Amino acid sequence: MQVRVNLGEKISYNVYINELKQLKFDTKVVVLTNDLVAKLHLDVLLEKIQAKELFVIKIQDGEEYKNLQTIEYIIDQMCHYQLDRKSILISFGGGVVSDMGGFVASIYQRGIEFINIPTTLLACVDASVGGKTGVNNLFGKNLIGSFYQPKAVYCESEFLKTLPSRELAAGMAEFIKMAAVFDDKMLDFLENLDKKRFLNGSLEDDILAQIIQKSIELKANVVSQDEKESGLRMLLNYGHTFAHVIENQTGYKKYLHGEAVAMGMHMANILALRLGLLDLQECERIKKLLLEFNLPVDYLVLDVDEFYNAFFMDKKTHFKKINFILLDGLGKACIKNDISKEDVLETLKVFA
Repeated sequence: MQVRVNLGEKISYNVYINELKQLKFDTKVVVLTNDLVAKLHLDVLLEKIQAKELFVIKIQDGEEYKNLQTIEYIIDQMCHYQLDRKSILISFGGGVVSDMGGFVASIYQRGIEFINIPTTLLACVDASVGGKTGVNNLFGKNLIGSFYQPKAVYCESEFLKTLPSRELAAGMAEFIKMAAVFDDKMLDFLENLDKKRFLNGSLEDDILAQIIQKSIELKANVVSQDEKESGLRMLLNYGHTFAHVIENQTGYKKYLHGEAVAMGMHMANILALRLGLLDLQECERIKKLLLEFNLPVDYLVLDVDEFYNAFFMDKKTHFKKINFILLDGLGKACIKNDISKEDVLETLKVFA
């Protein structure tokens, strides 16, 4: 099963679903992963790779390590292995590894090729496709990074079977996001899905592959039209404006990214409800679906003004105007940058 990401002749690539057999390279290859993924799956992957020289770089697991210090460590290791401009980097892990691997590939010797092999559902349906790379800093999430497309992406159900239910649910948050923004028929598909079997990891491979394929097809279509996020691609940030503040305020330790996105979507829906873009039934439908996948929807806002001011460090803020991505009915979304401070503060007070 393949999905094509069309970005022009030189940078288009395929996303392969359950098609990873052998990878052969006539150059040096480095696999970037973390200790947990290495313990579970690295031996399986290394058996599939043939290269002139093969190296492994392991980094610490967790969003709190997605920073410039880790990037410097990776680059130092790559220099130690004397990787050159023809070398290839393989990101083998979740969204954190995917983001950092792509960023390193974009800046090492002014750019080398890289391949994404995601090991979480969230990375399969979102982070590994589209070329967004980067790291966090004290001021916010992904404020340092680049747009840099992979050479290929391989999504394998085999690597998802060891995921705990919390990680599976976090990945589903991004799938729900895609459905709510672009295709409300996928909400029907999700509502009919066996949640219990999904969360305990016993869902059939073909259904899991279908979930990945549907999400990637939607994202590939968006990215092919708007690679650098100048308009249409911004809609993929539904829920993320709130989520990034939540993640930053909690030090990237309390919530998985998908969990923060779930809360962010609900907060965005309460704002859309206040503005008359969503009705209560639509808002409750998304909330119910998130809860059925054991995702959190309520975040306690301790300081409304502090939360509001944090929005202005978001990448989607321009000229001191916050760009909110809101649903305008299910299956549709819009970018709103003219929302009054009062409406935003009143929305935040609902969660205070």
